[in-house]
Amino acid sequence: MIGMFRTALLALICTFGLGASTASAAYPDRPVHWLIGFAPGGPVDAVARVMAQWLSDKFGQQFVVENRTGSGGNIAAAAAVNSPPDGYTILFVAPNNAISTSLYKKLPFDFIRDTVPVASIMQLTNMLVVSNAVPAKTVQELIDYCKANPGKIAFASSGNGTSVHMSAELFKAMTKCDMVHVPYRGSALAFPDIISNKVQLIFDNLPSALEQARGGTVRALGVTSPQRWPGVPDIPAIAETVPGFESVGFYGISAPKGTPPEIVDALNKAVGEALKDPKLVARLAEMGGIPKPMTSAEFGRLVADETEKWRKVVEFAGVSVD
Repeated sequence: MIGMFRTALLALICTFGLGASTASAAYPDRPVHWLIGFAPGGPVDAVARVMAQWLSDKFGQQFVVENRTGSGGNIAAAAAVNSPPDGYTILFVAPNNAISTSLYKKLPFDFIRDTVPVASIMQLTNMLVVSNAVPAKTVQELIDYCKANPGKIAFASSGNGTSVHMSAELFKAMTKCDMVHVPYRGSALAFPDIISNKVQLIFDNLPSALEQARGGTVRALGVTSPQRWPGVPDIPAIAETVPGFESVGFYGISAPKGTPPEIVDALNKAVGEALKDPKLVARLAEMGGIPKPMTSAEFGRLVADETEKWRKVVEFAGVSVD
C-alpha cells in the first residue's frame, strides 16, 4: 500500500512539474504588457517601442507598450509590482526607479524587494539643452547667466525623481545656481514650453534632447557623462566646466517578484540576442544609446549600485518629495 502511494505521489509530482515546464516553454502564448512610466514620444517610450517591436517579432506575440504616467514613473512601477508574476506584465526600468527609493518619503513598494531584474538594454547620458532665447552658448555662460538672474531661470523635467530632474538638482548644488523646477509627465510634454522659452532648459535623456537639438529647436550645451559621449563627440561634457559632475543612466526590464526564473531567462536571452542585431544596435545608436547586455543577476547589481549612488546625490542636493 505504501509503495503504491509513493508511486502515485511521484506520478502526481511529475505531472505538475511537467505542466509547469510546458507552460514556461510555451511562453509567451498571449500578449505581454510592457509598462512605461512616461508619456508617449519621450526617450523612454521611443526605446521601448523599438525593443517591443523586436521582441514581438522574435516571440510571435505582441509586446504591448502601455504608458502609465505620473509620479516620476512610480505609478507604472506600482502597477507592475501589483501585477501577477507570470511574465505577462513587465516594467521598463530607468534611473527614476533607483532615485525614487531615497527621494520619495512614502512609496507603497520597495523596488528592489518587490521586483526581479530581467535584463539590461542600454546605457545613455543626459544632455543639457536650452531655449534658443537663452543667450548662453556654453555651460559657463549658462552658469553666469543663472547667477545674474537668481530665481528667474526655470528648468523642466520629465517628473520628480527622474534622472532628468536629479541631473539638474546636482547641477544646481554644484554650481550654486538658483533655478526653479517645473516637472512634466514626460519630457515630450516639456519641449513646447522650452522652445517657446516659458521654461529655459532641461537635462533630458539624450535620445529626445538630441533630436530637438539636431532640429534646431533648442541649443545643446553639454552632456552629463564624465567624458564626451561617443555618439555626440562635438558636445562637451559638463564636467569639463564643473569638475566631478556626472549623471549616466541606464534602461532595462524588471518584472514582479515571483516571476518564474525560466521566463526571466527567456526574456534575458531574447534581449541579449536583440542587442547583437546590427539593425537594432544602429537604431539605438541613432538615439544616443550604447547597448549593455547583462545577465539578470548583473542587472540586479547595477540597479542596487545605482540606488546607492543616487541616494548620495539626493542627500547632497537636499531634495525630497512627499
